[in-house]
Amino acid sequence: MMQISPNAEKKIMEILSQEDPNARLRMFVEGGGCSGFQYGFSIETDVNTDDWEIDLNETKILVDPVSMQYLENIVLDFREDLQGSRFVINNPNAATTCGCGSSFSPN
Repeated sequence: MMQISPNAEKKIMEILSQEDPNARLRMFVEGGGCSGFQYGFSIETDVNTDDWEIDLNETKILVDPVSMQYLENIVLDFREDLQGSRFVINNPNAATTCGCGSSFSPN
């Protein structure tokens, strides 16, 4: 199962507090990026029947079943530094990642 750092959880709750009360953060993986697959995020109010729902204290993160196979055992973090503010994914299943960390190729 994926892990979410306190920094990431705080940022997710901050983002969702400005949205519809039923809004959820969706994480997904899609083809593209410089390493083959790229991570994506969206805000959604609809939950699909086959979605994985990862519990946070006050909400859930949604992940579709195809993306979940690539996101298994990741650690989602949020960082603010000289490069800006962004979600950072530590993916032990990635064989390679790009320099910015937004794309990867699976093992």
